[in-house]
Amino acid sequence: MSKVGSIEAGGTKFILAVQDVESGKEVARKRIPTTSAEETLNRCVDFFKDNPIDALAIATFGPVDVNKNSDTYGQILDTPKPGWSGADMKGVMERGLDVPVFVTTDVNGSCYGEYVARGRHDDKTYLYVTVGTGVGGGIIHGGKFVGLSAHPEMGHMKIVRYPGDDYKGFCPFHGGDCVEGMAAGPSLEGRTGIRGENLDRNNKAFTYVQYYIAQMLFAVYMTVRPDVMIVGGSVLNEGDLVHVREFFKKFNNGYVKTPALDQLIVRPAVAHNGSATLGDFELAKGLLKK
Repeated sequence: MSKVGSIEAGGTKFILAVQDVESGKEVARKRIPTTSAEETLNRCVDFFKDNPIDALAIATFGPVDVNKNSDTYGQILDTPKPGWSGADMKGVMERGLDVPVFVTTDVNGSCYGEYVARGRHDDKTYLYVTVGTGVGGGIIHGGKFVGLSAHPEMGHMKIVRYPGDDYKGFCPFHGGDCVEGMAAGPSLEGRTGIRGENLDRNNKAFTYVQYYIAQMLFAVYMTVRPDVMIVGGSVLNEGDLVHVREFFKKFNNGYVKTPALDQLIVRPAVAHNGSATLGDFELAKGLLKK
């Protein structure tokens, strides 16, 4: 019986999981903290040695080289995360486990999981956006990822500020000029001095986040016209999406016809932030020998 593995590689934690292909059941799972690249990846190797697999997919924080024709495919590129630039995620796992490895971004992995969960409709375009420690997005069009030589960086789109929002932003590259710098989780504490999970949901800071995420969604919609736009991550909830849809409607101002916004802009279909793990399992199956 074949088994496939998943690594959801985040900036603070890695989620490792194994699925039995025949039954479709998850048979092992572990959460480990993200420490140094060497220590974290070695702990991943140890987990899969204890829980053997036949193929592995990794959905990782970026930037990461996703170009399969590149000499550095599967390596973390220049990142502000100390000690991770140049980390060879694919190479370490292949050498340690002797199995084929597929590498993509965390949001691509989540987008693929949503594509699977929602019926694998190849006549549709899917957008998955995460709003957490950072902001990122992945797109699947006709069953394929958008971005062959490099992955999208939607979180660094330029934005128009909400009137009266004077926050300087925290993006080390763009300050307050991009979505991530103004809308990711750290912006909540940056504005208020209170961690986002402890902040009253009526605080104006959430209005700013809703506004900037709606801008990003509108820009992507006008570019690739997704059939569904899934907003994941820990910062926004279903109540926030009500306001995101309102801002989106204002930005559109009746210009293009859209589906009902409560069907266009939605929360993930996969429960418990499991979209990336599901996506990884399915991507890993594509590496199994026929």
